[in-house]
Amino acid sequence: MIRHILAIDDSAAMREIIRATLTSAGYQVTLAQDGDEGLEHALATSFDLVLTDQHMPGRTGLDLIASLRGNPSYQTTPILVLTTESGDSFKATARAAGATGWIEKPFDPEMLTELVAALGAPSHA
Repeated sequence: MIRHILAIDDSAAMREIIRATLTSAGYQVTLAQDGDEGLEHALATSFDLVLTDQHMPGRTGLDLIASLRGNPSYQTTPILVLTTESGDSFKATARAAGATGWIEKPFDPEMLTELVAALGAPSHA
């Protein structure tokens, strides 16, 4: 079951949209402004889901995913990439890095809530 979510995005506005959407749906959300801060949070606390932007200063979303997948605590944790990229080559690269899936920006907040709920369903856990 998904209860605690780590959301990483370098855009303050996007972080606020994610936080507002997911907290109103009953999730606990921890925010990070870049991949390095996100990795620090992930290593300090266990999260049930990670949402990460792809294009950030320093560590990209795919770099972050590769680092998390190398940690036993995150080998099966769902990780979604928030991105403006929609090409098949990016999707293949994201899957190879260990992404569970991706959400294209701009996204519908209701769709995000439904996707998180589906990922936390017993058949998916």
